[in-house]
Amino acid sequence: MRVDQIGSAGGGPSGVAAGETAYPGRIDVKERAVRKVAEEASARTMGVDRSDISVEVSEYGGGIALRLATPLPIPDLDDAAAIAASVPVLERVANLQAELQSTISGIVGRRVTRINITITGATVPPRRRVK
Repeated sequence: MRVDQIGSAGGGPSGVAAGETAYPGRIDVKERAVRKVAEEASARTMGVDRSDISVEVSEYGGGIALRLATPLPIPDLDDAAAIAASVPVLERVANLQAELQSTISGIVGRRVTRINITITGATVPPRRRVK
């Protein structure tokens, strides 16, 4: 991913980020670096291990597009109260998309224009013992 405009430090292809000084030159951010940032942010947001998430990054619509494949944490099926209090899956994933878009855009300094999430399964987080 290249930013070829003069002085686009952190501001993406459209220009200089707010409060930044323009310097001649070019900034190259490799897709690998963006992918690693997206993996870590996604793992924390989704509540799964980073090794369970697969992320692909590409250029799209003047920004970056992400394709995630991840399991979705769900409440234990024996816990009726947790199931009743949970948000429906589609609504939950839509909320995760919005949160990821904001978080990753802020970290990378580029606009995230699209996030595709594929749920590959379900995981039940281990119960924490109360002492």
